[in-house]
Amino acid sequence: MADHEKVERVPSDPSEPSVGGVQEARDEKNPYEINNVLLDEEAVERDFNMTESDLREAKEVAGRMSTEEVRALMVNVLKIHDNDPNFPHVTLQKIKEFLGNEAVFETPEKYEELIYEMKLEAALITNNSPYAEVRAVVDNHDNTATPCSTIRAWVLGLAFSALLGFINQLFSIRQPAITILSNVAQMLAYPLGKGLEKTLPDWGFTLFGVRHSLNPGPFSKKEHMLITIMANVAFQIPYTHYVIWTQYLPQYFNQSYAGSYAYQILISLGTNFIGYGMAGLARRFLVYPASCVWPASLVTIALNQAFHTEANVPVDGPFKRVYRSSRYKFFLLAFGAMFVYFWFPNWIFTALSAFSWLSWIAPDNLNLSIITGFNNGLGLNPWPTFDWNILLFDQLDPLMVPFFSTFNRFLGMFASMFVVIAIWYTNTYNTGYLPINSNRVFDNMGKLYNVSRTIDERGIFDPVKYADYSPPFLAAGNLTIYIFFFSIYPATLMYIYLYHKAEVVMGCKNLINSFRKNKDTEIGQYKDVHNRLMAAYPEVPEWWFLIVLVIAIALAIAGIAGWETFTTPGVVFYGLILCVIFVVPVGMVKSMTGIEVTLNVLAEFIGGSWVEGNALAMNFFKTFGYVTCAHAVWFSNDLKLAHYVHIPPRHTFFAQMIATLVSTIVCIGVINFQMNSIDGVCTPDQPQHYTCPGINTFFTAAVLWGTVGPKKVFGKGGQYTAMLVGWPLGIVIPLGFWLLQRRFPKSRWMRQIHPIAMIYGCIYWAPYNLSYVWPAVPIAWLSWMYVKPRYLAFWSKYNFVLSAAFSSGIAIAAIIMFFALQWNNLSLEWWGNDVTVKGCEGTACKLHKLAPGETFGPPKGSWH
Repeated sequence: MADHEKVERVPSDPSEPSVGGVQEARDEKNPYEINNVLLDEEAVERDFNMTESDLREAKEVAGRMSTEEVRALMVNVLKIHDNDPNFPHVTLQKIKEFLGNEAVFETPEKYEELIYEMKLEAALITNNSPYAEVRAVVDNHDNTATPCSTIRAWVLGLAFSALLGFINQLFSIRQPAITILSNVAQMLAYPLGKGLEKTLPDWGFTLFGVRHSLNPGPFSKKEHMLITIMANVAFQIPYTHYVIWTQYLPQYFNQSYAGSYAYQILISLGTNFIGYGMAGLARRFLVYPASCVWPASLVTIALNQAFHTEANVPVDGPFKRVYRSSRYKFFLLAFGAMFVYFWFPNWIFTALSAFSWLSWIAPDNLNLSIITGFNNGLGLNPWPTFDWNILLFDQLDPLMVPFFSTFNRFLGMFASMFVVIAIWYTNTYNTGYLPINSNRVFDNMGKLYNVSRTIDERGIFDPVKYADYSPPFLAAGNLTIYIFFFSIYPATLMYIYLYHKAEVVMGCKNLINSFRKNKDTEIGQYKDVHNRLMAAYPEVPEWWFLIVLVIAIALAIAGIAGWETFTTPGVVFYGLILCVIFVVPVGMVKSMTGIEVTLNVLAEFIGGSWVEGNALAMNFFKTFGYVTCAHAVWFSNDLKLAHYVHIPPRHTFFAQMIATLVSTIVCIGVINFQMNSIDGVCTPDQPQHYTCPGINTFFTAAVLWGTVGPKKVFGKGGQYTAMLVGWPLGIVIPLGFWLLQRRFPKSRWMRQIHPIAMIYGCIYWAPYNLSYVWPAVPIAWLSWMYVKPRYLAFWSKYNFVLSAAFSSGIAIAAIIMFFALQWNNLSLEWWGNDVTVKGCEGTACKLHKLAPGETFGPPKGSWH
């Protein structure tokens, strides 16, 4: 295997540990003298988060660096990483000590150890990544001759794009739904690619000086990752699927033109591609900087490395053992274990999933169930689940995202729990008549809100019918998340301004310079090894992305203006404006923490106020307001993935574009089949369970916030006006933590407080609760705070592979169970499956009950 394909170097000289002597070699080299500096290498590895191989590679470069070179580099490093929660705290303090003491440069002979440590750190971050988690799975070598955009890669990639789009669209309206993620395609692509490698002949042709062969040699990890990127953009069905369904069906808006292929393709391609243009223009903020880690991409790369890495260096690990299993073998063992185990919490013994053992003591005890209940309570339980899938409910695997992210989200949710309790137990806003933690909307009889009783035959708000029915009521958990949804938007902007202003300014300069000739597009930014390696490939010009953006805008406007949508084409530019404001802040937060701040509530709030009374227009405002930024962030993640594994940018560009086009067309075909060939689709009694739960929720939200409108709910004189306190809170919270961190600049734990992650934890309520969030904390602590600092080589080798194995095992097992068991309504009837729905866990209990015919809230007609 070539050097560029090795993640860990096989020992090649006597000074390096042999297969059987890892611990002995470590004992012999501590301390170690180099350049007349006595260095405690174990301390250096611990303080700088280096493995033995990291240190060995850094030493080869450090000796050639001058003190002034290191000083200039560290000034930039400090500017970029001073507020970076992922950057090692001890390393940051040493950099400040180095730069803040002029004596280091005036009398360097007295500070030889510190200077050499800084040289090692400088060598590490310029020839690798400054983050141990990135170094764990991302290779800092490249071979530009490695096959990537091959015929077999395109055949497999487009086949998976079509297949994932077909399956996910077909089952998206079924209860329960099924979604096949890109990791399934990634797993299946490997044996298929190896099979084509062994069976296809070396037949090909030459085009523009490049030979394209059916079999260019071994199936490479770049081919594999290109297929994965295609699957990653294709598995998500078009968001306009919700709009089309609610327009077309008679039980919703009953607009037959929504069945037109032309209309469907225009608005679907418009919304799907509009994010690409924004992602391309945001590359210098979200892709190129080393500080943008994108944790989810590391798990994808780890799975790829498990398949393609042949080097297998033994590592020290827990229990004073040396671990010799290869990543591939470890993946297979962990995958098999989770595949078998997941049958128990998901079908055989579902109480393992919803392990609400405290509420089982007295299922009908209101207070016990409300505080500890898994299904209908707040989930305050020391260990509420034995189901790994529960921990993945928000796609933030505790092995994947940094510990500070997991812990801050838990802190936010735990603190906001007392807000939920206070609102419900005091019956504020009549919440005592409703379940404490529901995300549904209710009327003044405590029943689900019937939006059809507030609209006319066109779907437009009818004030007479509304006055005769009821205002909408929200549960305590739902009210709490609206407070913090309103706060997270200004908080995100405030956080980026306070903590990452320098990176934003640098990105703006680089973007402006990219449109000029003969200008350095990375001014003031140190180039990590991946930026330097990617410089070997032709970049995708900004104007390519601008063309995609213009075409997407034109398609979307044509779809909206060409049919009777009751919506202004200006809604497209509304989405773009929101994206321009938020894409960099939202993208930076996600790239560092794994948390994505979605704009759906903001889009509803602004759009519903703008087009009050028009639910259909509200659909488009929500779609473009949410999707434009969301797609830009998702595509940026894929661009970073390609950046890490050194796929030529133009290959990535065409792979994303064509895979999205194929998936969109396939999904449109499936939608038309569903609408015209499935009898009783989206009705409660549909025989194959195509009852469209997501469509129903989307329609309810559209009518509630578009027809009734946020002004009546949150505006002046509205029932929930006080929830708007979230807006000023969003400025106060990050500012308060920023001031505290300035007051205690050397506090490691104060530096790990992340106000956006904390606020994000507050919006988990309704329908989720602490039972979904708390179990991730001890697991994340064990991985990131205990194992990583003590056994970094062991953690680097296995942590992300374990994450990929568990999620893949769950995905494959879930697919088999769905088609073999749940599709046929097969279940096991016994205590282990029945106990989870006893008492208040089965039917949500309420604090107050209504007599027959009684209502709560204001008198009839007074709410209009």
